[in-house]
Amino acid sequence: MENLNEHRKKIDDIDNQILKLLNRRMKSVEEIGKAKQTTGTSIYRPEREKEILDRLKSLNSGKLNTKAIDAIFLEIFAVSRNLEMPEKIVFLGPDRSYTHQVAQSRFGAMGNYIALNSIEAVFKVLKNGEAKYGVVPIENNTEGAIGITLDCLGKFDSLIVSEIYMDIHHSFATTCESLKNIKKIYSHTQGYNQCRKFLEEHMLLDIEFIPTKSTASSAKLASNEPHSGAICSHIAAKFYNVPILFDKIEDNSTNKTKFIILSNFKNRPSIQNKTSILAKTENRSGGLVNFLKSFENEKVNITKIESRPTEKNKSHAVFYIDFEGHIDDKNVQRVLKSNRDINEIKWLGSYVKAGEESDI
Repeated sequence: MENLNEHRKKIDDIDNQILKLLNRRMKSVEEIGKAKQTTGTSIYRPEREKEILDRLKSLNSGKLNTKAIDAIFLEIFAVSRNLEMPEKIVFLGPDRSYTHQVAQSRFGAMGNYIALNSIEAVFKVLKNGEAKYGVVPIENNTEGAIGITLDCLGKFDSLIVSEIYMDIHHSFATTCESLKNIKKIYSHTQGYNQCRKFLEEHMLLDIEFIPTKSTASSAKLASNEPHSGAICSHIAAKFYNVPILFDKIEDNSTNKTKFIILSNFKNRPSIQNKTSILAKTENRSGGLVNFLKSFENEKVNITKIESRPTEKNKSHAVFYIDFEGHIDDKNVQRVLKSNRDINEIKWLGSYVKAGEESDI
């Protein structure tokens, strides 16, 4: 017992030191916040946060692993930002959705979160200046690109300032003790389609499927209705007190969704930058090929290209393109200038490239 008490005393002493150091950090944060308000600089600087995390990980030689360092310091960053200048964050709702979880991973427990019922609503609120940041999904590695997000990037002027990959795990939750008692299944359409193998194996494909706006609302509905089940997140099932009968039921065990953080500022160049654009190429044979060739000529590596029909003419396409580099890089500037007179190009943001391992 004496040895245990000694260790507890050491922990108390260390916690006291941590508190003093955090308050010293917040004092410096406060001074930086005053300077930023004077110059109009954005409080959230994802490229600066990545630099800090990379430096700390390179210095680390203790028990903490990289995910632990991320978890601790991302929350410190979030608290710091809220002390500098509290900001509203809108996201594709409802509460306790995957998007909500992603938003909290970057803006912390103190964030002022507002759930909205559509992706377009997120863009509209940002356009009207009613919130500083927005969080929406843009792509799933099973279902592909989320078209409404790409369309809204074309219609509105919000910029992508950060990207986050999140592992998506679905659970089957129900108040029923047996699958034989289930008469209807609530799920978001994407979640349902991502679990078809599980549904087939358990002879649930013929059960009535009722689409919902989110996996969180699926859990809520299943909690109130007997003889029903929900395909939902573990967090939603726990919050609405719906027992989980099967965990991680998705067909693809590496199921991931990419989310983007939207705002109205330009990130400064950093390491491992990515840039996103929308491009409408010449409507003639070879127009797209010539456009892409200009990237090759300047050694700019394209990492993604996705076509979307234009609003005015559904037979014409606009291309969503991701490539490595920052908008201010000289070779990127040469690519854009060489195409300025023959292609319509809209810059969507330059930001730090996220690793495809889960950041949550």
